[in-house]
Amino acid sequence: MAITLKDKMKVLSRARREKIKARTADIVKEQMTLQELRRALKLTQVRVAKELGITQDSVSRLEQRSDLLLSTLRKTIKAMGGNLSLVAKFPDREPVVLSGIAEIEPSPQRQTHRRHVGA
Repeated sequence: MAITLKDKMKVLSRARREKIKARTADIVKEQMTLQELRRALKLTQVRVAKELGITQDSVSRLEQRSDLLLSTLRKTIKAMGGNLSLVAKFPDREPVVLSGIAEIEPSPQRQTHRRHVGA
């Protein structure tokens, strides 16, 4: 007969069960949908829509999408009062914060240099 998670948790000490529950809550906090994030910030779809200059229905549809342009996500997070950072994680090195992707204004250190064509 298979052992269920409930069975496994019963044999653990109370301290261990509490530690697992606390870590589970932390993990859940770390991962949210846009809708969950908006609700956690106590914002309405109407308020976010007003900040974005779109309709409430458009915010509802945006929250249901699984594939967004980074620029759309950045604007939505900004409308909620935050800033979006994109982090690349690799198994053999420290995480890298990517810059210059879907930014509203280019980073000062990342400006391109143009060659002047003389007359």
